[in-house]
Amino acid sequence: MFTGIVQGTAKVVEVHELEEFRTHVVALPPAMREGLDIGASVAHNGVCLTVTTIDGDNVSFDLMRETLRLTNLGAITPGARVNIERAARFGDEIGGHSMSGHIICMAKVVAIEEAPNNRRLWFSLPATIGRFVFEKGYIGVDGISLTVGDVRRAEDDSDIEFSVNLIPETLSRTLLSERAPGDDVNIEIDPQTQVIVETVERVLAKRL
Repeated sequence: MFTGIVQGTAKVVEVHELEEFRTHVVALPPAMREGLDIGASVAHNGVCLTVTTIDGDNVSFDLMRETLRLTNLGAITPGARVNIERAARFGDEIGGHSMSGHIICMAKVVAIEEAPNNRRLWFSLPATIGRFVFEKGYIGVDGISLTVGDVRRAEDDSDIEFSVNLIPETLSRTLLSERAPGDDVNIEIDPQTQVIVETVERVLAKRL
């Protein structure tokens, strides 16, 4: 389990490609390696990955076909950075919201609004996923626990757009400070919201 409180970023120093499979080698700072063992879970841009090798500063993680298809990790090249969060431990403070590290899809950055000391980002989602996004609800964006600001229909009425508001701490600690229109981000929706929406839809469908 993760909390969506990103601990920082780390550089991908090597990428080893195989058919529909790749290994990322990430240089983790000492604080992020403390107590880390093979088999541990670490979120990269919100994607739960398993430690396969530890070689000094460098830690390896394997990415399978489904991960490469659903997330932005398939586009990572050596030198790029990823948001990092170690798995939560019993007794840790849950400062964000409970997250599984299972990405449901990617969203595209469509607009950025600047204001003194904060920034608002707008994202576009397919309507099939956007139906789970509500104002003031929780959402995971590249592994970051965020509160949904506004929700609206896209101009062509095919997608749902939503915004999040970012404080300076989030901008300094995560990669969202570098995201630009057209970039893809990983999305994890709140599972409780998903269950409620799907249950209500199923009940209503039976009544029609």
